[in-house]
Parts: sequence; structure tokens; C-alpha cells
Amino acid sequence: MADPKGFLKVTERELPKRRPVPVRIMDWKEVYEAGDSAQLRRQAGRCMDCGIPFCHQGCPLGNLIPEWNDLMWRGEGRAAIERLHATNNFPEFTGRLCPAPCESACVLGINQPAVTIKQVEVSIIDQAFGNGWVQPQPPGRLTGKTVAVVGSGPAGLAAAQQLTRAGHTVAVYERDDRIGGLLRYGIPDFKMEKKHLDARLAQMTAEGTRFRAGVEIGVDLSWDELRRRYDAVVVATGAIEPRDLPIPGRDLPGVHFAMEYLVQANRRVAGEDVFDQISAEGKHVVVLGGGDTGADCIGTAHRQGALSVTNLAIGKQPSTTRPSEQPWPMHPTLFEMQSAHEEGGVRQYLASTVEFLANDAGEVRAIRVAETEYLDGRRVPKAGTEREIPADLVLLALGFTGPETEAAAEQLGLQATDRGNFARGADYATAEPGVFVAGDAGRGQSLIVWAIAEGRAAAAAVDRYLEGETQLPSPIPATARAFAV
Repeated sequence: MADPKGFLKVTERELPKRRPVPVRIMDWKEVYEAGDSAQLRRQAGRCMDCGIPFCHQGCPLGNLIPEWNDLMWRGEGRAAIERLHATNNFPEFTGRLCPAPCESACVLGINQPAVTIKQVEVSIIDQAFGNGWVQPQPPGRLTGKTVAVVGSGPAGLAAAQQLTRAGHTVAVYERDDRIGGLLRYGIPDFKMEKKHLDARLAQMTAEGTRFRAGVEIGVDLSWDELRRRYDAVVVATGAIEPRDLPIPGRDLPGVHFAMEYLVQANRRVAGEDVFDQISAEGKHVVVLGGGDTGADCIGTAHRQGALSVTNLAIGKQPSTTRPSEQPWPMHPTLFEMQSAHEEGGVRQYLASTVEFLANDAGEVRAIRVAETEYLDGRRVPKAGTEREIPADLVLLALGFTGPETEAAAEQLGLQATDRGNFARGADYATAEPGVFVAGDAGRGQSLIVWAIAEGRAAAAAVDRYLEGETQLPSPIPATARAFAV
């Protein structure tokens, strides 16, 4: 185990410092400074190696957290990445983007700040890439079976990597011009630079996974034709239908979905020419929605030179301490100060947007908001509290309602649930033989760790369908929720 008395000797939770705000908003690089190896070792040594490691329960991947904490405390980075990769295909993604439900479940967190599990994780993989320890793992044999994976986000990539390593011939289809899904065009570089994605895709290519960018299934190639070409299909298209706000003025120029804005910004940062780009430069920006996507819009607007940024949320401000109805080891809803929030702007809660207002040119100039009140369990605008907020650019970051299902339903007969997701069984299989669903396309908008976990689990199900037995490497984590394959 890690230092038996580590949690008694080191009681403070230490994280790498974020670069100064005036410096980091001048570029698109990640916000954190380089980590301190001594600090990392101290933090890894705080792990208690619990008799029942509840961090496993908190992590949908079932990551072997006490084991790699111990190895990092001992300075055995190469062994640590082997244990980390045993359950997680892409720790470079989760270590940067996951909200870390494992830390909420950390036993030490009952009476001390939790172990910095997420920081240890990303340090392990960064060290591994830096030292050349992440190498392709091509299959020892080919099965002769073929699999199409539709969607190249974390669920699709995880399924593809697992199935390729099992010896199946896998092609990943992506309708965008480059592979990565929201990892590529939805996540700003200040949260994850794309070099990390490119490094992993290079490994997967060397292992034999084939990538088909710029192909939209259902348009360029029909779903039924895809099914005829391959022995199995994995649908991992994500839940990308944005939630709208149908109020007066919604169609005014200057009111956009968050992903319209973020995709263009990411393309621009990647060096692409973006025609008629939506930009916050010199504008009063209002972001509706208090989640991660809203924070991404805030950080992007600061870097583009917005005059002001206002973030509105319809609900109450979360507590800064764990709510009684979300006791340990549950993942609590807490007030969070992300790096984007440190960079400026105003956050307002209990704000209901009533109307978008136009200027003489017919463009949005302001929004009318009112206080939110709760009536019969519903959130409604409180009469008599209306006010205006200047807005030259309004970004709707209100979450997502589910996947696009129409084409797959018409062409392949896939069914949707009452919530709008693709219908599937416990084994990720749909009613169409040989077609499986993984990630947000089946469960709705969720966390990146759930996407990877479901990608791995769906891969195991596909492998059983094709081979009759699981051929994938299967170190079994100590949790039934691990979905290890």
C-alpha cells in the first residue's frame, strides 16, 4: 500500500497551480502549470488503501485506484500505467475532463479533503506518454470478423480499441472531417489540448483500427447498407440534440446553441478558416446554463475578447458543502469554481429568461429575465421582477435531449425509448441482430467515464456475439460496475 501513515502526515490536498489569469486568457493552452513530482508523491501517499475502497464504487470504470496510488508513491510509474490501462483506455481524457466521482467516494473524504485521484491519474498517463511507455498493442491473431463503430467520441473509441485488440477488423465512422467527436470539436483546448487525442489516435491506428472521417451514416451511407457490410455495428453517436429555449425572440440573429459556437472556436484554434465565425470579440455575452458546457463558453468568450460575460442559471446556487440528501459516498451537487469562472464575468442563479430583445437592425441586443420561483414543483418567472441584461451574443448551454434517431429508425428499424435514446437491452444489443448501442446514445447525456465504461462493455458484448466467447483481455476490477472486458 501507499505510505501507511501518509494520510496522517499530509492532511492538505495539493493540486498544481493554474497559470495566472492575465496570462492564460491570452492563449488556448491548458490552464495548469507543470506538476511537482514531490507534491504528486505526497498526495498519492495519502491514499489509505481501504479495506473496502469506495473509490471503486464511485468510478464507473472500476479503476484500481489504491494500486496505482501506491505505485506512484513508490516511484514505479511504468507499473502504475499498466494498472491504470487495465480498466481505462483513455486516462489522458478522464484525468482532464472527468468530474471525479471517485474523489467524492474517497473514504478519506469523510473527515479530510479527498485524495487527488484525478491529478494522480493524469500524471501517470502524461509520464507514460513522455517516456514512450504507451505502445501499440496489435492483436496476435485476426478473427476475420468486421465491426463498424459509428461515432468517434470516447464510447466509440473505447469500443473500437477493445475490439481491434480482440482481433476483429474495426472501422470507425465519423461525420465530421476529423476523428474525435466532442473531444475534438466540443472541448476547448484550455481544458484538453488536442495533442493528447492525436497521440491516442496514432496508437489506435498502429494497432489496426481504421478511421473513416467525413462519412455521415444515414446520408452518405445508409444504416441498412452499413449493417450489410459488417458483421456487427456499434452505435456510439452520443446525445447531441441540444435542448432549446422556445421563448419570444429565439430566432433573432445572435442567439446560438453552445455547440455551434464551441465547434467553430475549436476549428479556429486548430488553424482552420471558419467562414462567418460566431465570435464574442467586443460583445456583451450571456451564457444560459450553469454546467460544463456553459463554463466552456465562458472561457472561450474571455479568450476571444468579450466586453462582458454573464452566466445565468434558472435554479438555485448549489451548496458549497455536501448536502444532507447526498451523503458520502454519493457524488454531490456542489457549487463549483472552474478555471473559466476565475477568469471574470458574473454568475447569477434563480434567473429565468423570459424574452430575447431586438435592436433596430433586428439582432439581439438584450435579454429580459425574471427571478425564478417554485410553484407546485415547477420553476417559473416571478411576476414583477423582470429586468434587462445587455446581450450582443447569447449562447444556449442547456444540455442535450438525446441522440439523433430518425435516420437509424427509418433505415434500420432501431427503436427509441420514451426518453428519446436508442432502445437496447442489458447486453447493449438492440432488437436488430448484430447492432449494439454504447455511451450517451443509449443512456442519455452523461459523464466521459460512463462513455468509456459502456464502450468497453459493449465491446465485450459484440465479441461474445461474434466469437461465442470473450476474447478481450479481462483484468476484473473489484466492482460489478466496472464493465471490464
